[in-house]
Parts: sequence; structure tokens; C-alpha cells
Amino acid sequence: MARIGLVAHDDKKDDLCRWAEAHKHKLSEHELWGTGTTGSRVMAATGLTVSLLKSGPLGGDQQLGALICEGNLDVLIFFIDPLSAQPHDVDVKALTRLATLYDVPLANNKSTADAVLAYL
Repeated sequence: MARIGLVAHDDKKDDLCRWAEAHKHKLSEHELWGTGTTGSRVMAATGLTVSLLKSGPLGGDQQLGALICEGNLDVLIFFIDPLSAQPHDVDVKALTRLATLYDVPLANNKSTADAVLAYL
């Protein structure tokens, strides 16, 4: 069982929910963690259990980063919106840096998320 982090920028939350719905059966085999809004939306869309952290801008991104640092997150699915400026861009960069530093598979879009989930 893998520990999977789920987070998405506002304009990508619907995409992540659709992706999670399409992969509900496979995701149900794993432990899911999500930032507050994203995790809540994934739970509502799929009925899956997601351990909720704070909303991304309120520290949820950093909480996911801490899970990575402590060796408690195996995969990060982070649907990033490349066309919109994010007010908490520093947090986003820190989270993606930690995933890279600790060699945690990081999926930023549906195609990569499909590939990572197929590997689990």
C-alpha cells in the first residue's frame, strides 16, 4: 500500500477529481492524503477516504512537504495550473523541490498520474 498525496490548483481541481473517479478502484488500495479543499472534493467525488490536511495556502502544501521529509509519503499527485499565477507560489515550489530532493514520484498532470498509478 502506497501513501499518496493529492493536491491541485483551483483551476485543476475538477481535473483531479475526474482522474480520481476514473481510478477509484486502484486508489482505494492506497492511503490517501490531501490538502483541505482538494481532499474534500476528491472524497465527495469518489467516496474514498482522504486524510485531510490544511488548505494549500494555509499550510497544507507544507504539511505534505513534511510528510515527504519524514518518509511518510510515497507519491505526490499535484495537478498544477501552468497558466495562472499562484499567490502561494513559494509553497508550491518548496513542495515540488522536496518531492524531487527526496526522490518521491511527482505527477503534475493526468498522463503522468496515470503512469505513476500504473506502477503502484
